[in-house]
Amino acid sequence: MSNEKIQILVAAHKEAPMPKDKIYLPVQVGSSLSKARFNGYQADNQGENISAKNPYFNELTAIYWARFNSNADIIGLVHYRRFFGFKKGKNLQNVLDGSQVLSLLERNDVILPKKRHYWIESSESHYRHAHHGSAIDAVRQIINSKYPDYIDVFEKQMSKTTSHMFNMFIMRREEFNAYSDWLFDILFEVESMIQNDVLNWSPYEKRVYGFLSERLLDVWIVQNNIRYTEVPVLFMEKQNWLLKGGKFLLRKFGYGRIGKK
Repeated sequence: MSNEKIQILVAAHKEAPMPKDKIYLPVQVGSSLSKARFNGYQADNQGENISAKNPYFNELTAIYWARFNSNADIIGLVHYRRFFGFKKGKNLQNVLDGSQVLSLLERNDVILPKKRHYWIESSESHYRHAHHGSAIDAVRQIINSKYPDYIDVFEKQMSKTTSHMFNMFIMRREEFNAYSDWLFDILFEVESMIQNDVLNWSPYEKRVYGFLSERLLDVWIVQNNIRYTEVPVLFMEKQNWLLKGGKFLLRKFGYGRIGKK
């Protein structure tokens, strides 16, 4: 096995079962806002950090912590209830191990989850039906002004009916640094534009920057010709796909929408 250090962050806001493989690092996100400390977890408020922004940036506070405080050669992000793995079943022994990660990265730059299919609407229309559309408008404005080379890819990705979701990935350090710097540069600009409005949104909708980053990952991947491979997502908790699908259809046809264009 290579001597490269692999560190896959497991974002968690509560204590949960974790893989025993040492490549996984449980991260207590939003730790600066909590008096509790989870045993064996890395707090995201150490070193340079944005831990206090967790209600708005969600698991991205773990990414930011790793960008400036981790010395790993390969960095990934998963969640306490979502992991990468080829074997089915809610068993933590089925998650990717270090040898599998290295093997997958021999011919690829990035490991991503299987694409999510919306079938009857685009990535952008799905966002607008589920969230405040003003946030996507702000992203478009920032990309157009600061990263004009990305705007065509952004528009194409927004019009697609597939997307890599969940803010899950595994990357080598070079790609991780480049992606993180680009992502937070955009999101901090968007924050300066819309945060006054965000403060009045529901707790769920306040996680806006995490929702936006789910749409931005593919933009960065495509624009930079990043070679990637897809791995299935293992859900550690039961998923009510019928309920999720029902809510999706209701929003599509105007019921339960957020009410913002």
